[in-house]
This record gives sequence, structure tokens and C-alpha cells, in this order.
Amino acid sequence: MPSDCISFQNSGYFSSLINDYLDQKPNVQPLYHRFPTLENFGPQIDEKKANFEDNKRVVLVAALEAQHAKINASSATLNNIKLLNHSNTYTITTGHQLNLFSGPLYFLYKIISTINLTKELQQQYPEQNFVPVYWMATEDHDFEEINYFTFKGKKFCWNRESTGPVGRLSTEGLEDFLSIFALELGNSTNAETLKKLFQEAYLKHTNLADATRYLANTLFGHFGLVILDADDAHLKRQFIPFIKEELLKQTAFSKVNETIEQFGNYTVQVNPREINLFFIEDNLRERIIFEDGLYKINNTKIQFSEQELLAELELHPEKFSPNVVMRPLYQEIILPNLAYIGGGGEIAYWLELKSFFDAVKVTFPILIVRNSVVLATEKQLKKADALALTWNDLFQKQVQLINNKTKQLSEFAIDLSNLKQQLQQQFKTLNELTSKTDRSFEGAVKAQEVKQTKGLEQLEKRLLKAQKRKLADSLSRITALQNELFPNQSLQERQANFSEFYLENGEQLIPKLIKEIKALSTNFTIITF
Repeated sequence: MPSDCISFQNSGYFSSLINDYLDQKPNVQPLYHRFPTLENFGPQIDEKKANFEDNKRVVLVAALEAQHAKINASSATLNNIKLLNHSNTYTITTGHQLNLFSGPLYFLYKIISTINLTKELQQQYPEQNFVPVYWMATEDHDFEEINYFTFKGKKFCWNRESTGPVGRLSTEGLEDFLSIFALELGNSTNAETLKKLFQEAYLKHTNLADATRYLANTLFGHFGLVILDADDAHLKRQFIPFIKEELLKQTAFSKVNETIEQFGNYTVQVNPREINLFFIEDNLRERIIFEDGLYKINNTKIQFSEQELLAELELHPEKFSPNVVMRPLYQEIILPNLAYIGGGGEIAYWLELKSFFDAVKVTFPILIVRNSVVLATEKQLKKADALALTWNDLFQKQVQLINNKTKQLSEFAIDLSNLKQQLQQQFKTLNELTSKTDRSFEGAVKAQEVKQTKGLEQLEKRLLKAQKRKLADSLSRITALQNELFPNQSLQERQANFSEFYLENGEQLIPKLIKEIKALSTNFTIITF
């Protein structure tokens, strides 16, 4: 069994910004508040306590109780909701889109990271309470991003039209989808459990928000997970002052752009708009734009004067939806939150927001890169041992892996670096000689150096190609194993749906993940079944 660990930084799957964040490089430090260590949660608790009004807790608890009344919430979850009434209770939050049947595996890892961190914090700070929260992205409208999942390499897609917030989308039509998916599942006990779970979630709930809440609660409710749908008029009312500032002053646009100017060579994850809000109704989610002295709803004929729009905001705050730049602020306004757990892309856009939070005087949360996991069978690990593969090998790009293993398995040296160095030294001597005689020879000498270097490189490529043919059987087995563990030459967690692994492991799947995953680890977790 390969025993080496792969850090996020050395995996090749994270951006330079996230790698430098994890390494706490000095140039990245202005982009965040506190680095995620257990010790840093102490001052984070003190700051959030000072900056979060207890009257917000009453509204939050009422909204959560109403939402969880729609499902058979566990006693652990209901107790956690009640704890949020108390000023010594804080949340750890992750968010995710309403992907059909949870989408890719990392949906599980996000939530498990959140649950496990609350456990660690409870041990470190026993006088406080910590509640794991899954923020459902019910107000998103990118249906094409969430209407499918992959099972054993096959893509199952729900084809229908959607124009408004996805949380309000009707689940009508998913009966046919289930009938097709059920054929792939088979008739085992675990298959029947999965069919029932899909049926209960999507065929017995009328919209995607309620269906996703049911699914997440079934999978994680007994671990005390609290599931929040922030598409709520009472919660939005607390956000009104910040919506007004966004409409009238465009603070996010100026502050986030100031931060982006400091990014240098880092990739910018999101660019702010002048107004980072949508106007939403059941079948509408369009940007609010300011044009010719009026606030207009993009792609519609709806428009407001400033006075009319502010009046609409007071009457119907639920019609105003934050985009990716404003949503994090909304989260931190309505939750007594200490930290946000997200993927590399999410943390990258959060790192653009600290100056904006500072400007509006809201505590910036601790940012945690979620756990990443590779699930492997004992059989796969025995194959890796037989092929002398480490995890460092398996995480390589496939071309690099095959080239490296070909060189390792070859009976003679394919790497001609020594000969290239000797050639360089010879031409260095020759260049010194020509500089003392006739400089007109320098061009001819340089041409010969380029020609002979290219010749060695071509020879090296031909040797490598010949050895690949000779070692085809071993290399084929190496490639097959990597393709099993890294489908489509990508991370397993970004490709496969949990149902594929539940089918084999049943009810032990999630408890095993809960047990093995360490919340603040920045190494890939390898879990064997």
C-alpha cells in the first residue's frame, strides 16, 4: 500500500493563489483575516461575539425551525438550532449548489469537513457551542451546472427549462429520470436504498430546495447538520442596509477592484459588477443595472426610480438576491459564523473580498480549503504495490507518469542529460577558443551546438518511444489503475457521484468518511474500503 502523503500544494490540482495561501506567503496575508488554526479560533470567537447582535439569532432560529419542519429533522439538528439562540453558539458554514442527487463526491467532503471541524472546536473551546451549517445555493440560476451527475462514467442529465432561482424549480418530470437511473443501479439491497432515497427526495418534494434539504438531512442529519435556505424574506430583511449601500454607493465594486489590482500574476476568480445584485421572482433572476438615472432589470422592461426601488426593497426584500460577490457578506450578516469551508475556487474568490468586508465593518471569516479525498479499494492498492507506484506517481499527469515509469523500468538509461551537459561543456570550451582566434567562427560553432543538441533530444525521444513499446504491458496496467482512481484524468471527487460508492459500501460509507477525514488537514486523505 502506498504510504506517502500528497499535500494540496504538491498535488498539481490547486492554483498558485491557493498554494501561496496555504503556505502563508507574505504577499497573500493582506487578503485574509486569520489563518485556519485551532488557536486562531479564540480571537475569531471574541471578535464575532462583539460584532454580532443577539436579536439576529431570534430571526435565524425562527427561519430554521420553519424550514426544518418540512422534514423529519434529527434531534441532534433540532438541538443545534435551539443552541443558536444562545450568544455562545457559533456556526461553521459550507455552501454548495443544488446539484441533482448531490452531484460530485466533494459535496460530501464539504459537509463532512464542516461537521468534523465543529467537533474539534468543541473539544478546544468547551465553553462555546459550534453548529455545522450547509448553505443551500437556492438563489443560483445556472441550471446547466447542476442538472446532472456521473455514475460509473455515465452522465445522467435532467433536461428541462429553468429561468429563475433553482431552489424554486419544480421537480416535475424526475420520475422518468429515476426510471433510467434505476436500471443502472441494479437490484441489490444498497441499490434499492438509493432508489428510495432519490424517490423520497425528488418525487415527494415539489421543488429543488425542499428535495435537496431532504437529501442532505437524510445523509447527515444525525450528525447535527443544519441546512439553511437563505431565500427567505425575514432573513433578507436583515440585509436591507447592505443592499441599500450596494444600490446607492457600489462599495463592493470599488473595494474588490482595489484588491484585484494587487493580485499581480494570480488568476482573478470573479470580477465585481457595478451593482452585485439580482432581482428575482419565481421565473426570473436578472441583474439590476443603473442606466440613464434609472434602475433597470436586465432583459426585461421592469425599471424603477431610486425612490421606487428603495420602496420595493422595504416591501419585498426577498426579491433582491446577492451575486457571488455579495453572497458571502449576506452569509456573515445573518449567521454567527466563524469560518467558511470551500473548494479552491471558492476560497480564491473569498480572498478578493476582505477589503470590502473591512469597508462595511463586518468580521471576515476564517477561510478553510475543504478536505479532498481519494477512495480506493484494497485490490487497487495491491495493484499499486505490485506496480511500485506511490501516490506521488499516481497524482502526476498521465504523460509525465508514463514517461517517468518508462525511464525507471528501462534496463538502460534513457535520460541523456549527462551527454547534453558534456556537449554543453565541449562547446563552452570551443567558444572560448574561437573568442581568442577568429570571432567569425562563433556563428558556425553556435549552429553546430544547436544541431547536435537537437540530435540528442531526438534520439532521447526515439529511445523513450521504443521502450514504451517494449514495456507496453506494464505501462498499460499503470494507465488503467490511474484511470480508475482519477477518472477522465481528473480528481475522482470532481467526477463521480456518491451513489457509485454507496452501491458497494452501503451505510458504512459516510461514517467511514466522518471517521477518517481531518478537518484542518491540507493533505489528500486516502481512504480504503
